Amino acid sequence: MAGIDRQITLRFLAEPADVNFGGKVHGGAVMKWIDLAAYACGAGWSGKYCITAYAGGIRFVKPIHVGNIVEVSAKVIYTGSTSMHIGLDVRAGDPKESARHLTTHCIVIMVAVDDEGKPTPVPEWIPQSDEDKALRDSAIRLMEMRKKIGAEMAAHVAP
Repeated sequence: MAGIDRQITLRFLAEPADVNFGGKVHGGAVMKWIDLAAYACGAGWSGKYCITAYAGGIRFVKPIHVGNIVEVSAKVIYTGSTSMHIGLDVRAGDPKESARHLTTHCIVIMVAVDDEGKPTPVPEWIPQSDEDKALRDSAIRLMEMRKKIGAEMAAHVAP
């Protein structure tokens, strides 16, 4: 049911096919897992099919090793009229142990769309705790920064 579940955790096992030339899981595999978790979170919150509008601020903090269990936690931290800002943390560790360490963090913006692919309204998320209010405020500040960066980047893409 839309507007009820604002967070989800997906788990993956880092496989040999996910390895880069340095022997660690490559960023592309991590980004795929992030996108899958962001979709599941956005679709769960909105009750609609969602598309990725933005993925940014990705920070690769520590490497992920083959054989690690990888947990990608996603939660809605801000909603617009048709968009959801989703904060994601990636944690990994030995599956035989309970400890997981933070490896990656980022924000993804998902947009709910209707059957014709047009943006469609999402339920509003209203933060209750101080921590959630801080996350919402951070999402709003990041949105303002992205607008400024977009204006600067326009000079690089304009013919």
